[in-house]
Amino acid sequence: MYLEHFGLRELPFSLTPDTSFFFACSSYQEALNTLLVAARNGEGFIKIVGEVGNGKTLLCRKFLATLNDSDDSSTNAIGTQDEAEVASKKGRFATAYIPNPYLEPRSLLLALADEFRIKLEPSVDQHALLKELTQALLNYAREGKRVLVCLDEAQAMPLESLEVLRLLTNLETEKRKLMQVVLFGQPELDERLKQNSVRQLRQRISFQYELKGLLHDELDRYLRHRLRVAGYAGETLFNNAAVAHLHRVTKGTPRLVNIISNKTLMLAFGEGSQVVLPRHVAMAAADTPEASRDTRPWILFGLLLVLSVILIFNWVVMP
Repeated sequence: MYLEHFGLRELPFSLTPDTSFFFACSSYQEALNTLLVAARNGEGFIKIVGEVGNGKTLLCRKFLATLNDSDDSSTNAIGTQDEAEVASKKGRFATAYIPNPYLEPRSLLLALADEFRIKLEPSVDQHALLKELTQALLNYAREGKRVLVCLDEAQAMPLESLEVLRLLTNLETEKRKLMQVVLFGQPELDERLKQNSVRQLRQRISFQYELKGLLHDELDRYLRHRLRVAGYAGETLFNNAAVAHLHRVTKGTPRLVNIISNKTLMLAFGEGSQVVLPRHVAMAAADTPEASRDTRPWILFGLLLVLSVILIFNWVVMP
């Protein structure tokens, strides 16, 4: 495609939530710090809410990678522990990740058992299943490990399954809970949690954060960061006007930024250009349904400008 043209090793704006491309903008860093502090606090539910495309899955994967990571980046993210302390705690968390929690209670329990590598008989009933999960949680506690479960797209989770999770988090030793749960979801999750049937769970949310998009002054650094990770040796491929227009049509939503940026690079490559211009952004946005509505005034302005030039030309040239 355009990799060789721009001197890239890989696609810089892929939609795959690759943690190597994680960019610690203000919202992401605050959310990550909240998650790390809450996980080490060890009690209750944690809730992270964000609009579609704001990077919840990438944040979730970065959080899980950072929990048991003892390198400098995790030390910086935690901010209150030195390298020796972080290293001494490596492996203290046993984690499970459920990417699609649209599961009825039994299926959710089976998914958790699979994540914790619990061997079960095919015909196991729910009582035995809960017993095995409880025993596994107790075993982790004896080993000094904290169990943490992350559920992505939690707004799709049936209320009955949420209640099963709450009951599991009731299990505790004299010192602490045996399991902690992090819910990642769209704003609809807040609406579901307002229902009276899950009021007990709602009261147990000890930490929460609303994930926002990229601020205007963060977008340029975001683009440069992803280009650098992808192997670009220069400063940037986007001029200032293109960055400003990109923020205008995406409102800083990372997924839209990636989709449109990928298209702008294809357009620039097709023209043999080494830089992305505002017109590339406008053309790419017009081809993107979620952003094209914001480009209509620009398209109309362009058409009016062309018509004005034609009229002026005819007025001057025509006798």
